[in-house]
Amino acid sequence: MTDDRERHRDDAESLSARLSSSLGRASPKSPSEALQPERVPPPPPRSRAVRHPLVVFLNFVVTVLVIGVVLAGGAVVLAKVQFNRPGGLEQARAFAVHRQTGLSAIADKLQQEGFIANKWLFVAGVMLDKQQRNLRAGEYLIPAHASMRDIMDTMVSGKGILYSVTIPEGLTSKQIVDLLLADDVLAGDVTKIPPEGSLLPDTYKFTRGDTRQGLLDRMQRERDSVVARVWSHRAPDLPITTPEQLVILASMVEKETALADERSRVAAVFINRLKLNMRLQSDPTVIYALFNEAGKPRDYTLTRADLATKSPYNTYVVDGLPPGPIANPGRASLEAVANPSRTRDLFFVADGNGGHTFAETYEAHLRNVARWREINKASGETTAPVTMGPGDAGTPTDAANAEAAPGDSAPATAATPAKSDSEAPLALSPTAPSANDNGPMQLQPHLRP
Repeated sequence: MTDDRERHRDDAESLSARLSSSLGRASPKSPSEALQPERVPPPPPRSRAVRHPLVVFLNFVVTVLVIGVVLAGGAVVLAKVQFNRPGGLEQARAFAVHRQTGLSAIADKLQQEGFIANKWLFVAGVMLDKQQRNLRAGEYLIPAHASMRDIMDTMVSGKGILYSVTIPEGLTSKQIVDLLLADDVLAGDVTKIPPEGSLLPDTYKFTRGDTRQGLLDRMQRERDSVVARVWSHRAPDLPITTPEQLVILASMVEKETALADERSRVAAVFINRLKLNMRLQSDPTVIYALFNEAGKPRDYTLTRADLATKSPYNTYVVDGLPPGPIANPGRASLEAVANPSRTRDLFFVADGNGGHTFAETYEAHLRNVARWREINKASGETTAPVTMGPGDAGTPTDAANAEAAPGDSAPATAATPAKSDSEAPLALSPTAPSANDNGPMQLQPHLRP
């Protein structure tokens, strides 16, 4: 029993000694000693590497960088808020960006014209979005209170203000070029007047800064596309053999009538005449022979002498089609020639109401001419045009080589008798038309190459 107690006492003392050793302090010997504060060990000596000037400098740099990053992040957040905030523009206005204009110049102009308050903020916002190379030239409508982001997005989209120009059917290529040159929204010059009949009349949209030559190129591409489509759906029995001849005849139809419901019937008259080898005798071809691409002056009236003008374009003196178009025809005239009315008409004359009256025979045509003269007389007109449709003009009275005309003309002056062959009206012959001067009528087309 005594041995056990001794053994337990030894174990307790050993445990107390180990505990004191682990706590780094000596076991107190008395209560008063236990109340005394322990001595704090001195700090370890500072490393020489920590005190090196390079380390001190690097610590300073890192501190500055951390502060800078925090400040920059805050600035970016604030800039984005300002970039997206509605602007002070009171009402929608147009803003133009010219070609080859850089971001800085655009921002400067925006600030000068009151679209934005700070050009540098706009530059920073665009660059942060990486859109500086995507701003497109054009004229844009900036809505009221648009933010800088709205302005940037509008320029990136390229959806500028659209303008339009309407090219009427029947103009010559030079007249179309003159129309484009008079438009101050378009830019650039025209390098060369396009060939006659190579442009498609239509309404074309464009933005400020688009070039005139570029618009002409579009008209030519559209014309080629339409002609190819119309030609592929033409009637099988036409006396024309190429798309070019289609355009030539369509240009004549375009100049003969402006009424949509007459085009296919006017086209039928010319088609029927070509099949019968009759001269087309179209006044617009005489006008083109006289004035070419410039077009007829407003105050000019055709005379009988004009009808004898020697020109490959004058269908009063040449057989078949002229060598080229006399204007730029529209879609409707092209389609009318490709699919003309199924009639036997060979003549037409003005009806006094802006349209025409058609006839299959010369006798019926003469009655229509007489009716037109009565309408003209009742309206108080003292003059009449030289011709009134294919076949109306006839030929001079002394022309030994004259074609037997399929029609007749009104007098140049109704109240004054003619005095010479070049001015006199043709006799109203009841004779039906013959074919042409050189031989019997042929039913095959007789076209100029």
